[in-house]
Amino acid sequence: MRGLPSAILAALVAALVLAATPAGAAPRQVPPSWLGVTAVGPMLWPGTDIDAEMDRMVVNGVETVRLPFDWIRVQPYRTAAAVPGDERSRFRDVRGVPSDFSRYDRLVGAAARHGIYVLPVVVDAPPWSRMRANDAASPPRDPRDYAAFLRALVERYGPNGTLWAEQPGLPRLAIRDWQLWNEPSINDRWRTQPFARSYVALLRATRPVIKRADPGARVVLAGLPNFSWRDLESIYRAGGRPHFDVAAIHPYTFLVRNVVRIVQLNRHVMTKYSDQRKFTMLTEVAWSAGRGIVRDNPGFETLTEAGQAARIAEALPALARVRLRYRISRVYWYDWLSPEAGSPNAFDYTGLRKLVDGRIVDRPAAGAYRRAAQRLEGCVKAEVATRCQ
Repeated sequence: MRGLPSAILAALVAALVLAATPAGAAPRQVPPSWLGVTAVGPMLWPGTDIDAEMDRMVVNGVETVRLPFDWIRVQPYRTAAAVPGDERSRFRDVRGVPSDFSRYDRLVGAAARHGIYVLPVVVDAPPWSRMRANDAASPPRDPRDYAAFLRALVERYGPNGTLWAEQPGLPRLAIRDWQLWNEPSINDRWRTQPFARSYVALLRATRPVIKRADPGARVVLAGLPNFSWRDLESIYRAGGRPHFDVAAIHPYTFLVRNVVRIVQLNRHVMTKYSDQRKFTMLTEVAWSAGRGIVRDNPGFETLTEAGQAARIAEALPALARVRLRYRISRVYWYDWLSPEAGSPNAFDYTGLRKLVDGRIVDRPAAGAYRRAAQRLEGCVKAEVATRCQ
């Protein structure tokens, strides 16, 4: 089965899961790993118990997690000579570039132990590779540097990755999808605007390198927010069609029906460019629970916590109903864990869980997500807090 196209393999896996549904269980409505969360912020802080939080993810029906893979954390120095003496022990040589995979070994390993698939979004060039060294939003000066980093990641975490060889007791849950950057249509994410030509150059350099390292891997387009369908068309006009396998959308808007409408508009663009066979991922979708605290509403109105939970309860089934029509292969809620209240940023109130006086507690949104996920994933009873089979 290794040589089968990924779409056929996914269909076979889904069929086997359906066939194995216990008597009395509702049938699974979505394929495995269809529903996930993005994990940023406090989830990745040093003091957070990653395994405990991933236990909670499993309880809540999370089957895939989208994680930022920060290039600057792995390869902050271009050469071994540039590494300070007291730091050298943590780096290994990867084709002449000192590389420290320890942060992502920990995260990928924890996800594998919990049976959660990882979607990396690979961002944040180190200063030595940036077009403008002191600008954190600068794209790489040479896209081949980014491509070389992706090769290193595939060789570490892909099907033949060194992580699995070095830790043979770890479940081999290889990464097969790679999201190249995040929201490059926004100036604070990709300083070169208009973005399409320079971003397509990144795709053009990187996709063949990934495919040589893992022919079955999929290149996921950067998630596009705001007027995503217009930006997707600009990528096509810049020659991007051959250089990605899955489109990605961040449909931030107030009403659930408009989330579906944004997906539809993107699919129309894909059809216009004869690319309708490709899948689409919603790599971020959310509503904020910051009403009364946040004044700025970036693309969606803030809600109360009860209102946020109601949106989740409506949105996840609505997206599942159109997943075949619009070829939605995954949906990721943004995000898992919010920081303490007080931030003016609406996105700091989107978490299913939150920090309160140093403790991690559920928002009502977590229960809404769990109940929706369990119904979609074919649990015997929606209120049973176990992984669905």
